[in-house]
Amino acid sequence: MIASSPIIAARRVLRMSSASSSSSSVVVSSSSSSSSSSSHHHHQYSTASSVVGSILGSYCDHGCSSNSSSRAAHLSTSSGSLSSSTCCGSAIANLANSNVMGGRTIAASISRQSRHHPILNGGGVMSSSFSSSSSVSVDGSNSSYDGTSSDATTMGTGDGDVGAAVGGGDLTMKDDVVKWKRLSEVPISEVLKAKHSQQWIEPIISRNATIKETIQVCVDNRLSGMMVIDACPTLNLPSTSSSSTKEDTTKTLGLPPKTEEMKVLGMSTSRDLLRIMNSGFARGEDAEEILGQTVGDFMTPISQVIYARPEETIGMCRTIMAKLGVKCLPILSSGRVEGIITARDMSQFGLEATEKGGKKHYLDSVSERVGMSSSTCMAEPPPYLKAHLEADQKPLFSNVGVAELPHPYKTGDGCGSNRRDFGAGEVTRDNSLSEDAHFSIDVKVSDNLPNNCEPRTVTYTGVADGVGSWREYDVDPREFSHRLMLECENILREASCIKLKNNCDSSRVMITPAEVIGQAHERVKADNIVGSSTALVAVIDGGRHQLHFSNLGDCGIIVLRHIDSNVAGSLKRETRIPRALRTSDLRVNFVSQQQLRSFNHPHQLGWTGKDVDDVEERLFETSSECCTSSIHIRRGDIIIMATDGLFDNVELEDVTNIALEWEQKNRFITGGDMAERAKRWQQGSSMTTESAEAVQDLAQALVERARENSLDNTKDSPFAILAKENDVMWNGGMPDDCTVLAMHIVGAEA
Repeated sequence: MIASSPIIAARRVLRMSSASSSSSSVVVSSSSSSSSSSSHHHHQYSTASSVVGSILGSYCDHGCSSNSSSRAAHLSTSSGSLSSSTCCGSAIANLANSNVMGGRTIAASISRQSRHHPILNGGGVMSSSFSSSSSVSVDGSNSSYDGTSSDATTMGTGDGDVGAAVGGGDLTMKDDVVKWKRLSEVPISEVLKAKHSQQWIEPIISRNATIKETIQVCVDNRLSGMMVIDACPTLNLPSTSSSSTKEDTTKTLGLPPKTEEMKVLGMSTSRDLLRIMNSGFARGEDAEEILGQTVGDFMTPISQVIYARPEETIGMCRTIMAKLGVKCLPILSSGRVEGIITARDMSQFGLEATEKGGKKHYLDSVSERVGMSSSTCMAEPPPYLKAHLEADQKPLFSNVGVAELPHPYKTGDGCGSNRRDFGAGEVTRDNSLSEDAHFSIDVKVSDNLPNNCEPRTVTYTGVADGVGSWREYDVDPREFSHRLMLECENILREASCIKLKNNCDSSRVMITPAEVIGQAHERVKADNIVGSSTALVAVIDGGRHQLHFSNLGDCGIIVLRHIDSNVAGSLKRETRIPRALRTSDLRVNFVSQQQLRSFNHPHQLGWTGKDVDDVEERLFETSSECCTSSIHIRRGDIIIMATDGLFDNVELEDVTNIALEWEQKNRFITGGDMAERAKRWQQGSSMTTESAEAVQDLAQALVERARENSLDNTKDSPFAILAKENDVMWNGGMPDDCTVLAMHIVGAEA
């Protein structure tokens, strides 16, 4: 049965009708979703409209096709017309049954046949008066409803009152045209307007405000995030607060009068405040000392704040927040922050007050979900997690292998852009010519916790990629990157012991990767070493099963893990290859975020010989602008840390395949049998020594594949594909220096 069969059936019913009306007529015809004109077949209006409604409604009850957006029906009267593109014509059935007549009011009542369909909700009845000269058109030319969305939406109108929340999309009237729109396609500016119409609170805090004051403002104003500004105005407290309360708060915080221009310096969120508290406790600071610090010292700098534009849609903003793991999005328009949107704002958009309160709401949404019995307890972990949970009680260790290769066309005199410039000889393999640098070091640290004096070993690693264009200024690009990594290693070796309150004086406190990068950068600048470089420093804390890292630029770190498809959930399952044909479930579990100003222009640390105070004029970034993150690691994980020479030339899928071949070759896993590996671990066979000896081979295999692909002009590399997407013509591979640190997580120390 073709998708338009309900419309055809409706036509037949109308054709059979012999009743007529002198005041109006009905036109029912199919139309495409484009704005082109459609032919109309006129028939007299009759009681057959109710039959049309039943036909269309019964079709919808059986399920709607994904192509429902391409179906439309037109109803016209002597005084106007009404056309709609809806899911299988459900709205047409409702409108037909409302007996639309010339000069009379359209009153579409609520139909609760299906929450799936674009029907008017009871929160607001669509009503509009038609005079003898008026006309209303419901045009489906821009319809995109696929019959599967569960988003809540609102009704918008140009002149009449249309205000009801429905499931699946949004009907809007503008210039006498009503169009169907999914909630995900609604501009985020509409959410911001709805939020501000309920209550206007300026989400701001002074850079000089203390952490304690910031927490107070955050809680009192129910804010998830605030923009940190240079000159702070009077804080806007909730509308329930009296004017005297506002004055007292302003006086207490010592805030200056409100200014017209408030320069934004950064952003702070409620999650940031919790991190500040946790970091202070980890350093042994007391609560008053932590709360007395200023928020400006811990804010996310303005250059790192992720924002959205007013014209971007709810769907786009949801995607950004999910991908980047942010909970607040400032809305930036013409250089001004119009407000901050949160996930809660988007979820509440479209809900009427009657849907969030009242007796019916309580019975429908709350009564069956509120209150737990006194016998409630936590469930046992699922069987497939028990082995991992048992392993989590034991420390992990990492075996590190390093391999590097220089740019294939590099010599002591310079670097050729192609084989012709380089000559007919063998490509370069002299690693002393590489502008990449790296380090790896084990450090003993101790927890700043009472009764815990046992030091544990953590592994710090780092890579840096020097910027080769410094050759044009007679500067050796190797010097900056190599010195930066050397100072990182020196800082970790020389880190003085911080005397802890529990008298564990002989142990060190862990230094964060960002601190390592920042201190090393200052040392390089102090020695007046000109140049620039990207940088990535990571630390593997085996005792806590954590990987912490800070990255500035386009170096990268990925985590490969065996994920059981039977228990991982549908989104984590490999669907391209049938289960019977798959040899392994090794896949990419994590990919670090890279930072670029534009295509092939990464963020970087640097020094030109003098400081630049103006932020807008700065050529380089600082360590405070690193992308910093932490992830949980497990026994058996493979961590690949590399410069862009690897990721620009080797697809992540190929990296995974190379790692799998390495595992199988060294019998760390047989085929894809995770159960056999787990059994071996339980028997105490960790194969740690074999891993320590073989991990170097994995790193070498990856750099060799990167070199091979970089010289292949017959197949576009990841760099070439991305270049074309950014209007840069590039074919084949991307010759470059390449450094890889491969880390294998094991259960015993080698």
